[in-house]
Amino acid sequence: MIHIHQVNLQPIVGGGEVYTRSITRAFADAGAQVSLYVNASNRFWDDVAGERIERIAVADEAGFVARLPAQRAVIVTQGPLSRATIQQLSGSHLLTGFAHMPMYQRSAEGFRDFRLVFSVSRYCIDLLHQAGLRQVHEEAIYGTADVARGSEPLVLRSPYIVDRRKFRDVVLGHIETLFGTRGAGTGFSKRPGLTLGLVSLISPIKQFPALFSVLAPVLARKSGVTLEIFGNGGYAQVRDLRRALAPLGESARFWGYQSNVAAIYPQLDYLMTGLPEKEALGLNALEAQTCGTPVLAPDAPPFTETLLDGASGYRYRDPRQDGGRHFEEILDAILAGRPRPDPRIAAKEHLAQFTHPALVERARRMIEALSNLK
Repeated sequence: MIHIHQVNLQPIVGGGEVYTRSITRAFADAGAQVSLYVNASNRFWDDVAGERIERIAVADEAGFVARLPAQRAVIVTQGPLSRATIQQLSGSHLLTGFAHMPMYQRSAEGFRDFRLVFSVSRYCIDLLHQAGLRQVHEEAIYGTADVARGSEPLVLRSPYIVDRRKFRDVVLGHIETLFGTRGAGTGFSKRPGLTLGLVSLISPIKQFPALFSVLAPVLARKSGVTLEIFGNGGYAQVRDLRRALAPLGESARFWGYQSNVAAIYPQLDYLMTGLPEKEALGLNALEAQTCGTPVLAPDAPPFTETLLDGASGYRYRDPRQDGGRHFEEILDAILAGRPRPDPRIAAKEHLAQFTHPALVERARRMIEALSNLK
């Protein structure tokens, strides 16, 4: 039996952490023994341990390295590590890992010392090849729709992630501690009309400010259209998104991070994604479809891999190219009564690629590739 030492030391919860939990369970179900090294401050991992899965909480990279076995081990990284740690591990262990970000305006140099690199979409794999990386696993290890992440009620929470390294964020954190988030604890309820939603970390790779600088005026022209934002982010990202959404006024609401995403999607008429080129796959788009909620996304990779146009929702021309005209045409058709597709029915075969059984089979092939490393 192969023993995989997997590591994700991120202090926050995003798509990479949801993916890590899914692939960890798939490895175990495919027969591997897994030791998962995680950030001790991130409570997302509290219930991840199980049969053939050991959870090891550490404070930092040094703590992770110290807990590794002395003998040569198979390591799979699920997030960034420092150059010094990579060099140390590559010299004494079989170092492999996931490229969770597409190599768009990014360097692949951090993976040069890896024996094998995995990724989550054909789009990302193609960009790794274009970056000159040869040791790439050729199969996209698609993620799954894991919506069973919490049972808390949907209530208003802070939209901010406080980065203790930044003075501005520390001050903001103190202000929120003293005065709280205005309306905190208010329960979510769907408003009349067409409800669009974001369910995502508000991070630079999503490019939400750029997207809504074009689309917010379009949405503002449509009576009865509201936008609900479930997620949190750094001060600057939230600030810039608020500015971009200013034309919507009270029609746009921020709800902060919510663990109970299964309760969100059924209350949205359509999920919206961010812009495409910095996105690796889009787990939120898969989650929405699994819950029966169709998706509106730009017509470009990786969304061309995850969404079937007309069955999973609707893909529209990049609004930076046409000022949002195609998006507005689709929106007008929806408001005029275009049928709302249920991806669970219309895209059933397509969604089978993103199920846990499918991921287990991909994990078996990964295990074979890892076992063949010398």
